[in-house]
Amino acid sequence: MVFKKLNEDIASIRARDPAARSTLEVLLCYPGLHALIFYRIAHAAWNRRLRLLGRFLSHLGKMLTGIEIHPGAQVGARLFIDHGTGVVIGETAVIGDDCTLYHGVTLGGTSLHKGKRHPTLGNGVIVGSGAQILGPITVGDGARIGANAVVLTDVPKDVTMVGIPARMIMRRKDVDEKFCAYGVPSEDLPDPVARAIESLRAQVSVLANRVEELEGELEGRERSQPTHPRVISSKDEPPAAASGG
Repeated sequence: MVFKKLNEDIASIRARDPAARSTLEVLLCYPGLHALIFYRIAHAAWNRRLRLLGRFLSHLGKMLTGIEIHPGAQVGARLFIDHGTGVVIGETAVIGDDCTLYHGVTLGGTSLHKGKRHPTLGNGVIVGSGAQILGPITVGDGARIGANAVVLTDVPKDVTMVGIPARMIMRRKDVDEKFCAYGVPSEDLPDPVARAIESLRAQVSVLANRVEELEGELEGRERSQPTHPRVISSKDEPPAAASGG
């Protein structure tokens, strides 16, 4: 069983990383794989209530790989941690099958209570470098989290999230279904900020055109109004000059 999982891990890494040239290279040179090996041993100890041993093995794995996976976390099959430095996976985090995490990712908690306080990732989730997924939220199957995004709410399946706080920019059906490195497509990526600015510009243009129309109507009304000559009454006549004599 252990060797079967190891073979699956190595195969999944080679499938998702073009830099992996051989099985031996992956086995010797990929800290993400080493961290998973330490995690599985530590997790087995944790489940047998050998909590101190589990934490020690986890700590040892962190020192050797730069990747911290709490032994209480639940990690599915074929997790690929690419590069890996700075990855933190909390105690109550749950990760589905075939997920990909890049360096600097945090699956963190936002409370101090002992219950569920870390995220749950569905199957096939990709989390870009530096992304922070915080709290007991759920990220749906096939979702993509862009680099440096901060996710604080539940994420539907098959969507791409970017920004701080993270917002949806597209659904999976709108893009190519192939593997997407760092969680975002490399081409034709919509910019939510630029899209908002363009929407505001369009509204301002409509308002400016309407103001011009109203000004034209007002000017036309003023021109159409008849101008009447002023009638001078006797009261308006200047007083006669006093005669001398």
